[in-house]
Amino acid sequence: MTNNLKMFCLTLEPNHQSFIKEMGYVPVGLGKKIFPEDCFSDKKGNNISQKNKYYGEYTFHYWLWKNHLDEINQDWIGFCQYRKFWALNFTPNNELNLSNLNNKVLKKIPDDLNQFEVILGDPFFVNKRKIMKFLKNGFSLVLSNPKVLFDEKARNIKFHFDLMHGRNNLDKAIDLLNKENKDDFRTFVNNEVSFNPHNMFICKSKKLLSSYYNEVFPWLERCEQLFGFENLKGYGLTRIYGFLAERFMSYWFKKNAKFKELPILFHDIGGN
Repeated sequence: MTNNLKMFCLTLEPNHQSFIKEMGYVPVGLGKKIFPEDCFSDKKGNNISQKNKYYGEYTFHYWLWKNHLDEINQDWIGFCQYRKFWALNFTPNNELNLSNLNNKVLKKIPDDLNQFEVILGDPFFVNKRKIMKFLKNGFSLVLSNPKVLFDEKARNIKFHFDLMHGRNNLDKAIDLLNKENKDDFRTFVNNEVSFNPHNMFICKSKKLLSSYYNEVFPWLERCEQLFGFENLKGYGLTRIYGFLAERFMSYWFKKNAKFKELPILFHDIGGN
């Protein structure tokens, strides 16, 4: 099993760079803080770094797409974050620390996974949240469809997005998709009760990754004409472009590639 993986690890803190390099990952500095010159960034070349507050991880994806993708030689290209990491086996949060994390995270893609084209994180089930949280965050939404209190299938991706990121905003965004994806993605969010979270994935093919970028970024740009930036208040709306991409990512890769799901470990490398 050769070193067949280039893993970009995104962080907001310059002091994370050394630990990220110790893991064999490529540190990527996002946000407003100043990072060393040898750290990857979303601020050089063709970039949308000024949108990071709204796009999150996707300002780096845009930079990679426009400036660096063709230069990558590894078979697999992956993305993780300073407190979320890939692993072949799950380890509970309370058993992770800076001393053992390096030995638990994914460093190479095993040969038996070469049959897959993309790796996604284990699914997050939106219908498993406590009923009281639904009532607290969206009483009027629940009142308009009381079925969600009793039927777990009714608590689908669409319902959860309406609850957390603005009622009907997902439908309005889907209306801006091209014909190839509009109906399929709408069916996906209305029927599925889980998605693969955190905008994390590992892609085997640069061609497949470029195809994904060619779909998601023009769509998000059209969404900007609808939602803008100035009136996005609160985290759920401010980062709406990242949340839209997160749901679309699950749908698009599952539709267009043979996928495998792997655990994501949670440990903030700025902690202990």
